[in-house]
Amino acid sequence: MHIAPFDNQNKPIVEPDNALVPLNYFNIVKLKKGEAFTYQVPGYETCIVPATGTVDVDVEGVSYPALGNRTIDVWDGEPEGVYAPVGAKVTIVCVSDETETFVAGAKYDKVLDPFDVRAGSIDLVQYGSDDTKTHRKIKHILGQKQHDKVGRLLVSELYTVGQGGWSGFPSHKHDTDRLPDETRHDETYNFRFRPNYGSGVQMLQREDNKPGDAYHIVDGSTICLDKGYHPCAVLPGYEMYYFTILGGLSQRSLVQYFQPTHAAQLETIPGIKDMIAKFK
Repeated sequence: MHIAPFDNQNKPIVEPDNALVPLNYFNIVKLKKGEAFTYQVPGYETCIVPATGTVDVDVEGVSYPALGNRTIDVWDGEPEGVYAPVGAKVTIVCVSDETETFVAGAKYDKVLDPFDVRAGSIDLVQYGSDDTKTHRKIKHILGQKQHDKVGRLLVSELYTVGQGGWSGFPSHKHDTDRLPDETRHDETYNFRFRPNYGSGVQMLQREDNKPGDAYHIVDGSTICLDKGYHPCAVLPGYEMYYFTILGGLSQRSLVQYFQPTHAAQLETIPGIKDMIAKFK
């Protein structure tokens, strides 16, 4: 499902128990200097990630000051995040001129400890190639390094490297729990483009070798993925970014099932197997 950009007025874009992606939660919070926003999401662990701007974060009395260092856009520096346990009361205060802050969540049933992830602790992965039109960089905020500290939530930022090209290819899905071949992980994306009038396409093919759907994605588009194979592409001449939320049904580690028709291309894309291993 494609959700076109709109002024959500700091209300969830993907609400708890969403009909399509019930394992996910997503909000975009926009504040000006000195303004505060407080939230609680019962039944969901969350992660606060400033897209731009700097915020002070309080999680049930535990303070994480000066989170976020980007000013212009999501290409302007490394991400930072704060993990908040299930149902925790969280307050975000803008300390820069303004902020746009992502709040990502996944359904979970245990209360863990809060913690922060600063720029120096981000797990970086770069793979693909210009020749295969698959060159991209992934910045894991809640990734493999935080595996033992988080319940079901994976949070990353994905960037195309260079202008134009594909992401999420070879096509894969993760909509059914059938270990060891696949896990059920609901997924939510929020896209940005540079320059911001760029755009792209999100494909969704529910069955191998049968026609699917395609959505025209623009700066600020949100995509919710419940099932099917889902590669995406950006127009030539533009760079693409997407904030990624994954919520697992029965485990945190993601097991992708690659579309049989295209699975052989796993052998043609440099570094892709290392990338797959990082979604733990």
